[in-house]
Amino acid sequence: MYQKGRAWIELDMEHLKHNTEQFRRLLPKDCALMPAVKANAYGHGAVPVSRALQEHGVKSFCVASAAEGIELREAGITGEILVLSYSHPEQFRDLLAYDLTQTVVDGNYAEELHRDGRKFTVHVGVDTGMHRLGERWENIEEIVRIFQFSNLKVTGIYSHLCVSDGITQAERAYTLEQIHHFEHVAEELHRRGFHGFKCHLQGSYGILNYSELCFDYARAGIALYGILSGKSDWVNAAVDLKPVLSLKARVESVKMLYQGESAGYGLTYSAGKNRKIGILSIGYADGVPRNLSNCGYVLCKGKAAPIVGRICMDQMMVDFSGIEQVKAGDEAVLIGKSGELEIRAEDMAQWAGTISNEILSRMGERLERIAVN
Repeated sequence: MYQKGRAWIELDMEHLKHNTEQFRRLLPKDCALMPAVKANAYGHGAVPVSRALQEHGVKSFCVASAAEGIELREAGITGEILVLSYSHPEQFRDLLAYDLTQTVVDGNYAEELHRDGRKFTVHVGVDTGMHRLGERWENIEEIVRIFQFSNLKVTGIYSHLCVSDGITQAERAYTLEQIHHFEHVAEELHRRGFHGFKCHLQGSYGILNYSELCFDYARAGIALYGILSGKSDWVNAAVDLKPVLSLKARVESVKMLYQGESAGYGLTYSAGKNRKIGILSIGYADGVPRNLSNCGYVLCKGKAAPIVGRICMDQMMVDFSGIEQVKAGDEAVLIGKSGELEIRAEDMAQWAGTISNEILSRMGERLERIAVN
């Protein structure tokens, strides 16, 4: 039984379903979604999100680690689960025991997997210009050699677009160049007699800005949860995305801070006149960035309450002076709606000087995830 105790996350699963259909409408009919549910589904909860997506017909997922893949398998998630990052040899047995598809991060790693002697299902990472993981696209002979390892069952190749969110001419040219490099590798592999492998290249912005591309999978991430990385981000697609996550906390106490008094660690906030201060039961251990100290606001009873003082590990303070009848036990909204007002993850990210991906993926484990519909 879920309890809305000190602080919690609410998940609107109807919004998740809506966003899933929005992406399916954008993509070519033969392109399947392979949602990124890594980092606890960007803070939303990998298990409840993956279960809901599976109910909506999603059959493939990608995660960051073998441990994340194991969590999904033990929760009953079937279909393909691709591990996007390196797995240490001590984890090789888990790849097999839980039927996980491993990324080949480069040629040396392919050799290590092959020498193990067991047979692994893999997707080959191709570096088309991000210069992170993957064998360089120019090294076609090395990529062919990976396909020839008898202990590797290659079922896919993929790459990652690094400026698909960009709108400048140079950024779009670089993205088109990456696309060309990836298509060249796929075509060359086909020419040399390798067939039956899946191709995927697009993340959220690759889908939203280059939806005309036709690959086998599309790895929708942050946007699947109804959020963009930045508040001012522009996307090419006409798409209606709805936020899935709301973040809420209880008011623990309401008290007066009198003119001239200071509050919190470091006494960084001082009252210029008498103020009504509320203490919320949420802090940086729950994922609220500490650099929101004296910055931004929360919502309560349909009104905004500025954040004051330093964010603590388990609590934070707000100025309730403009809100009548607020009391201990009331609900405060850090992300989501209250009355006619809304705070989006992009807003919190902007106040904190980061992106919403980081805000959401750092939401603490002690926050209960509650499906509200």
